[in-house]
Amino acid sequence: MQPIDKIILGDNQFFGINHMSQEKAQQLAEKFFDFNNICQVYDTAIQAGIRGIMLNSNDRAKDICNYFRDNKSKYREIRWYPFIPYPQKYANMVAEKGIFPTINEVLFKDNSASGVLGMMAKGGMAVLGKDAIRMMQMLIDIEMKIFKGLDIQVIFLQNIITDLLLGYGIKEIFEEYCEYIQKKHHAIPGLLTQNMPYLKTKLQEWKIEEIVICSSFNKIGYLMSPSVNAYVEAAKANDPSKYQLMAMSTLASGAIPAKEAYDFINAQNIQSVVFGASSKAHIEETIKLIKIS
Repeated sequence: MQPIDKIILGDNQFFGINHMSQEKAQQLAEKFFDFNNICQVYDTAIQAGIRGIMLNSNDRAKDICNYFRDNKSKYREIRWYPFIPYPQKYANMVAEKGIFPTINEVLFKDNSASGVLGMMAKGGMAVLGKDAIRMMQMLIDIEMKIFKGLDIQVIFLQNIITDLLLGYGIKEIFEEYCEYIQKKHHAIPGLLTQNMPYLKTKLQEWKIEEIVICSSFNKIGYLMSPSVNAYVEAAKANDPSKYQLMAMSTLASGAIPAKEAYDFINAQNIQSVVFGASSKAHIEETIKLIKIS
């Protein structure tokens, strides 16, 4: 399995997400309403040495990907780590329009005639026959259209979906997802989760390997189940040739000072860290503090 970037810039800051402070979240949302401010943060991070970018397939992602595509010669070294789907988008559409208008818009909007025929050939019966595998493949293709033409390294499944499937123990969906990402999209399959130890145990049991697992990982157990010690032990026993571990929420949404947080992270057997930052000082400090092997 190809090694992933050790340090990756995330995107929460661009969308007004802060789990500890609604006031700070609002400030971020106002700041990054101006798209130029988003571009400036990316340029600052790239100048500081960042080459990996993690991005959710939300409405703003289209503008971001268009910007990087339009300036591809400037950003040719950038590698992308999308995570899909954007659940709120579908929930809002269903609430506003109903289930069948939502299906119609999601599957057929902005598609050429040949694209629609291709999807019908693959998945027309999926809608009628409720074939979950084919429907999943169609939705992956739709979500990934945003990232077309970019250098995709890993495609992550959102933790809401991962952990739901994990709870039901649906091995076949995990197998099909990972195979489809590898064969159709030529990327490494990734899974976001809030229970890394259990997910890794089940993947080992199912013999599903060469996966990137991304989860919260911090010294106070923020968004980590079942415990910090379980994460530390699971990471310690991990074989990176089978599962590369990526840590997120390393600062526990600001509850842990940066040096203290990364002293803990640097002592773990993990392969990558994704972080969110909106200032040059924060970006440069984080890059300096992360020293994973």
